Amino acid sequence: MNQQKEKFQLTNWELVSVNPTDKTWKWTDYFYFWAVNIQSLIGFSLIASLYILYDLNFIVVLSGTIFASILIYFFSNLIGKISQKHGIPFPVLLRISIGLNAARYFGFLRGLLGIFFFGVQTFFISKSIVYLIRISLFYIDREILNNEIFLIFFLSLNIIDWIALLFTFCLQYLLFTKGHYFLRSFTKFSAIFVYFGLLVFLIMVVSENSQKLFSNFSNLISLEDIFNNSNMTTFISVTGTMFAYFAIVLLSFGDFSRYAKDKKELNLGNLSLLINLLLFSFFAVLITLGADIILNNNINQSERLFTNPTDIIGKIDNPALTIFALLFIMVASLSTNFIANYIPSQNTLLNFLPNNLNLRTCGILIMFIASFVAIFWLPVLSQIGLLSFIDTVGSIFGPLFGLIVCDYYLIKRKKIINKDIFLSNKESAYFYSNGWHLKAIYSVFIGFIFASSTIWNVNLQFLQTFSWIIGAFTSYVTYYFIASKK
Repeated sequence: MNQQKEKFQLTNWELVSVNPTDKTWKWTDYFYFWAVNIQSLIGFSLIASLYILYDLNFIVVLSGTIFASILIYFFSNLIGKISQKHGIPFPVLLRISIGLNAARYFGFLRGLLGIFFFGVQTFFISKSIVYLIRISLFYIDREILNNEIFLIFFLSLNIIDWIALLFTFCLQYLLFTKGHYFLRSFTKFSAIFVYFGLLVFLIMVVSENSQKLFSNFSNLISLEDIFNNSNMTTFISVTGTMFAYFAIVLLSFGDFSRYAKDKKELNLGNLSLLINLLLFSFFAVLITLGADIILNNNINQSERLFTNPTDIIGKIDNPALTIFALLFIMVASLSTNFIANYIPSQNTLLNFLPNNLNLRTCGILIMFIASFVAIFWLPVLSQIGLLSFIDTVGSIFGPLFGLIVCDYYLIKRKKIINKDIFLSNKESAYFYSNGWHLKAIYSVFIGFIFASSTIWNVNLQFLQTFSWIIGAFTSYVTYYFIASKK
């Protein structure tokens, strides 16, 4: 009995193949999934900036957005269908291509990056709660915030900041450790609630001056010289930028596609990404333009166009709207943190120590590590410029994607020995060299070199937004040539 248990020590209840009866996600669930991934402060600011702030052609940006969504649709189906068929999450799928032990460490990189962003996102969620606390205290007593206790700072955070941060971590722990049934319900609620919040926001700005708003919107649309060289460059740049926004999510999409009822539902669900992007873009552009009208009408000095909803709310003197907007921003940020950061990190940690961790202990570990990121984000981390480092770490994910796809579709011809995925000894077909598939690792390394060169080589930085695709393609081709040879 003990010997049998030892053989299958890579098994964890959360990692095993999903029972066919539990594959219940329909296309609507994936509509909510993609909505949640888009509905973030970063997404809002990015889209509004591309369409408005940089004097780019609206039609060209729209075309780039659509083309990027087509690419995301194609890639998400490629990797998503593997997990849908076999019911396994990303880190377990990685075992098949790169080896049982190698998957633990390469998958862990995805987990660490997810935890990092989880901590950063948690910090910004806590700021929404800080605003709500301050508004409440102000209306109780206008002088209370001048009390000495609120003016004492530790690590650039005062007592309200610390209370809000602790509350945010506790709230997320209580919500996020409930399993995949809660995942489905939470994404649905969040997507609908945020779209409702955006609709209310839009109605508010439209009611201010609808004629001027739609006049400004129509001025953005121009078909003149649409095919000139400048617009072609813009098209490529926008495509790369929008694709890069979803690049990390793509790799671990199997964490969610494993629950799809069938391939048809998955295909339709992934197609909804385009609908979500266009719908969210519509809200982002009109709200930003409308807010500009309000601010120009009500504020004597308006030095810049605000593309961040938090900045817009801070400038509009409407307490009721402020509270409502902060609530929907908080929900949007919570759901994005859950889908894009927490779930992938949880699964990679479970894969790293399958016999020692469960949902609860994973939650504690993620919260503990992320707390250091959240606490030190403002005073330290935000000052040292980690963007290039994060991009460099992220550039390994494209090569991993290319490896998985090539190995499954071309080398293994869609055939997987399911029980061998959870074996921990030489009996497993995926044991390779002590759990390391050297050909796969070599291919990933080559892909990483090509991908990261677009980040660190000044002459290649114009390709940086395509580093994921470059890495994936390089790894794909390299692995095919070395693995197909007997």
